Amino acid sequence: MPARFKITIEYDGTGLLGWQRQLDGPSVQEYIETAIYKFSSQIVEVHGSGRTDAGVHALGQVAHFDFDTDMDEFKLREALNAHLKIMEAKIAILEVEKVQNDFNARFDTVKRSYIYRILNRRASSPLRENRVWHINYPLDIEKMKEAGRHLLGHHDFSSFRAAACQAKSPEKTLDIIEITKEGDEIVFYFEAKSFLHHQVRNMVGTLKMAGDKSITPKDVKTILEAKDRTKAGITAPACGLYFKQVWY
Repeated sequence: MPARFKITIEYDGTGLLGWQRQLDGPSVQEYIETAIYKFSSQIVEVHGSGRTDAGVHALGQVAHFDFDTDMDEFKLREALNAHLKIMEAKIAILEVEKVQNDFNARFDTVKRSYIYRILNRRASSPLRENRVWHINYPLDIEKMKEAGRHLLGHHDFSSFRAAACQAKSPEKTLDIIEITKEGDEIVFYFEAKSFLHHQVRNMVGTLKMAGDKSITPKDVKTILEAKDRTKAGITAPACGLYFKQVWY
C-alpha cells in the first residue's frame, strides 16, 4: 500500500547548494531522493518545509514524500541513513513518521524558527569553521537586544528582503527574537510563521551594526520604516544560520 512519510533532517550545509535540487551541484533534496532510489528503485520527490540557501545548516528541517511501499518507519530511517553515509553526505534523518496522505510539509506549517551564531572573539576557530560568523572585535549585546525589539511584531520587512524574494507580500510577523551570550558566541533566535528570503540574515547583518555601534538601536526602527533594502546592513554569511524547528 502507498504511504506518505514525514522525515526530520539535520544537515551541514557546507558544500551544498541549499535544500533544492540544482543542475550544477549537490543539494539536500537530491541526496535524499538519491538515497531513496538506491535502496528501493523508486523515483520520488521529497518536499521540504522550506528552502535553505547554499551553506545554511539545519537542526530540524522537515520534509515529506510518497512511497509505494508501506515500509516500517525504523527500517526506512536506517536505510536512508545508511545510503546517505555511503554517499558521504553530511545529512542525517533524525525521525521518520507515517502521516496522513493530505499532510504537506510546506503548507501545513504553523511556525518556523532559526538560529544565527556569531563567534565574537579575536581568534578564529578551526573547529567551528563554516558554522559561525566570526567577528573579531567586541559587540555590545545589550545594544543589539535593544535594537532587536524594534523588529518584533507585524511589519513590512522590505528593508530586510532579498531582491530575489518571491513572497507575494513583504509583511511578516516576527513573534520572538532572543539574543543571548553563550561563551564566546552570540546566539540569535527568531520565531515566526514564515520569513522572507534572506530576512534573518539581513536582520542579523543590521543588528550587528548596532552591536559595533556604527548605528544606534533606534536607527533600526528608522531602517525598518524606510522599507528600503539599501538602508539596512549587509546580508550576514550563510555559514552562521541554522534552520532550527518547524511546527505543525
